[in-house]
Amino acid sequence: MAQRRKPPSIKGDTRTFDPDFKGPIAKRGCTDVLCCMVFILFIIGYIFLGLIAWVHGDPRRVAYPTDSKGHFCGQKGTPNENKSILFYFNLLSCTSPSVMINLQCPTTQICVSKCPEKFLTYLEMQFPFERDKHSWDYYSQFCKSPIFRPAQTLSQIVMDGDCPAAIFPSKPFLRRCFPDFSTENGILTVGNKTTFEDGKGHTRNAVELKAAAKNINKALNAKAIGMKVFEDYAMSWYWILIGLTIAMLLSWLFLLLLRFIAGFLFWIFVLGVLGIIGYGIWHCYQQYKNIQESPNSHLTIYDLGIQTDISMYLRLKQTWFAFMVILSILEVLIILLLIFLRDRIRISIALLKEGSKAIGYVPTTLIYPVLTFFLLSICICYWAVIAVYLATSGTPIYKVITPNGQCKYDNRTCDPEIFNTSEISRACPRAQCNFAFYGGNGLYYRYISTFQIFNLFVFLWLINFVIALGQCTLAGTFASYYWAFRKPNDIPPYPLFTAFGRAIRYHTGSLAFGSLLLALIQIFRIFLQYLDKCIKDNQNNIAKFLHQCLKCCFWCLEKVVKFLNRNAYVMIAIYGKNFCRSARDAFELLIRNILKVAVMDKVTDFVLVLGKILVTGSIGVLGFLLFTQRVSIIIEGPTSLNYYWVPLLTIIAGSYLVAHGFFSVYAMCIDTIFICFLEDLERNDGSAGKPYYMNRSLMKIMKVKSTQTSTQ
Repeated sequence: MAQRRKPPSIKGDTRTFDPDFKGPIAKRGCTDVLCCMVFILFIIGYIFLGLIAWVHGDPRRVAYPTDSKGHFCGQKGTPNENKSILFYFNLLSCTSPSVMINLQCPTTQICVSKCPEKFLTYLEMQFPFERDKHSWDYYSQFCKSPIFRPAQTLSQIVMDGDCPAAIFPSKPFLRRCFPDFSTENGILTVGNKTTFEDGKGHTRNAVELKAAAKNINKALNAKAIGMKVFEDYAMSWYWILIGLTIAMLLSWLFLLLLRFIAGFLFWIFVLGVLGIIGYGIWHCYQQYKNIQESPNSHLTIYDLGIQTDISMYLRLKQTWFAFMVILSILEVLIILLLIFLRDRIRISIALLKEGSKAIGYVPTTLIYPVLTFFLLSICICYWAVIAVYLATSGTPIYKVITPNGQCKYDNRTCDPEIFNTSEISRACPRAQCNFAFYGGNGLYYRYISTFQIFNLFVFLWLINFVIALGQCTLAGTFASYYWAFRKPNDIPPYPLFTAFGRAIRYHTGSLAFGSLLLALIQIFRIFLQYLDKCIKDNQNNIAKFLHQCLKCCFWCLEKVVKFLNRNAYVMIAIYGKNFCRSARDAFELLIRNILKVAVMDKVTDFVLVLGKILVTGSIGVLGFLLFTQRVSIIIEGPTSLNYYWVPLLTIIAGSYLVAHGFFSVYAMCIDTIFICFLEDLERNDGSAGKPYYMNRSLMKIMKVKSTQTSTQ
C-alpha cells in the first residue's frame, strides 16, 4: 500500500492535518465571537437610529413643497389640501432653479390650486376694478389672504408682501409654478410674448426671466420625454418580462451544457486569437513589402522626426516591421504558454465541467441569488428611508430675507409670529421672515451629519455581509458536493439549507469581520471621492497626482481584500475556523499553487464573460427584431412605441443582471471546487485508505491511480 502523504511543510503553516477529513466539518464552534457581538450592537444601534429618525423626521417635507410660513402645499386635512402648487411672488429675485427647489428664494411663496395662465399686473387690476370684478377675483387667488378690492397702493402691496406685483403664464413643475417658456423662430417667449411688464413700471424680457429659472425649459422637455418613456414601458412590460424569463432559461441551459462545451469554447477562442494575430503578422508583412517596393522606401523615422500626424509613421517600412516583430513575439509566447501550461489548462477545463455537474446535482443553488437580491433590497430601502428621515429632521427655521440683501439682519433667524412688531421689521421695512429649511439647536440636530455617516457605514457593512453570507453558503454547498465519495449518492440532504444554517449559526462573526474590512475601505474611498469634489478647483498638479494615486491604491486594495475574503469564506465553510486563520490558510494554499490559480482564474473569466455575452447578445438581438417590427410576420410586438430603445435597453440590462446572478453562483462553485481540489491533492494520495475525491477525468489528467470503485 502506498505511504500516506501529508501536506507539504510550509513555514508558518500551523494547520492541523486530519487523516480522517471527509469534507465540511459538522462539529464546529462559533468563530470571531467578539466581532459578532460588535456587529449585533451596530445593528441594534442602526435600528435605534432608525426609530429616532422616524420620530424626528418627516418625509412629507420631501413630497410636499412648503410655503413661506412652513405649511405644506397639498397636504390632506389642512387648509392647503386643495392647493398643491407653490407660487413665487417675484420669480425674478430667484437666481437659479436649485435655489427655488431648496425653498430659499428671497420672495414670498404661497400655495395655490393652479398656476397663472395670463399676464396681469396689480396696477392693471386696480383701475378697472369697478367695471371688471371678475378679473380681480382671478388675480386675488394669488395673494396671501383674500382681498376683496385692490385698495392699497402698489408700494404698500410690495412692502407688505400681500400680493404679487405681476403674474405671467406658468406651468407646474416639481409642484412649483415656473414660466411657460417656448421658442418661436429661435426667439425665446413667455406666453407667446417676448417682453412683459413686471408690475413695477419696468419692461422685462423672456431672457431675464429665464436667467432666474435657467435650465427649467430643458427640465420640462425632460419631463415630456419621461412621460413618453413611461408610455413605452406601459406598452412593452409584458415583452420585457418574457425576455427576462428567456434570459433566465438561457443562463440555466448554458451552465448545464458547460460540462460538454467548456473545452470546445475555450479552444475555439484560443484558435481565434491565434488566427487574428497571425492575420495581423501577414498584413504587416504585406505592408512592409509594398512600402519596400515604393520609391520612398529609404525613408526612416529619423528622417521624419516628431510628427503630429500619426499616419505619417504608417508610411515607413520600419513601423510595419516593428509591428510584425511584436505580433510574432506575442504569437510565439501564446503558443509556448499553451504548450507548457497544457496540463493546467486541461485541469481548469475539467473543473469547469465539474462545476456544471455540481450545479446540475444541486439546482437549488440557482435560486439563492433571489434571496441575496431580497436581502440587499431590504438593506438599500432601509438605508434610503433613514437617509430621508434624517434629512427631514427638525423644526421649521425662518430667516430674514430682503430683496437686495441690504439689511444688516439679512439671513438671521426670526419668528414669523412677532416679526411685524420686532426691531428688524422697523429697521428694514422691506424685510420678510420666510421659511428657509428644517433644523434645530438640540444635541440630535447637531449630529445629523454624523448620523448620516453612521447610516452609510452600517449600510456598506450590511451589504458586504449579505454578499459574504451568500458566498459562504454556496461554498459550503459545493464543498459538500466535492467531498461526497460517490456522487450524487453521498451528497447530504438539503446541502444548501444546511450550509446556510451553519454560516448563520457558527460564522456570523467571521463573515462580519471580513465585511467590516471591506466596509472600512469603501467608506474611505467614498471620503476620498467627496474630498476630490470639495477641493477639485483648489488643487495643484502634485496634489492631484497624489490624490489620484491614493484613490488607485485603495481601489487595488479593495480588489485584493475581496479576493482574499472570497477564498477565506470557502475555508470557513469547509473547516469552520475563524476568519484570520481561514484567510491565511487560503492564501498559503493558493500561493503554493500560483500557476494553477492564474490559469484557472483566466479560463473561468473567459467562460463567464462569453456566457454573459451570449445570453445578453441573444436577448438583445431578439428584442431589437421584436421592438423594431422586423419579425412582424412571425410575431407582432408592441406597436406605436415612442422610443424603441427604451424597452430594448431595459431588456438588455435586465438580461445581463439575470445572467450575472446565475454566473455568480457558477463562479463561486468553481472557486470552491478549485480550493477543494487543491486540498484533495495535499491531503490524499489515491490509496485505498486515502482515495482522491476528484472525478476520474481529473485523476486521468493528474496521472494518478486510485482504488476508488467505478461507481464514482
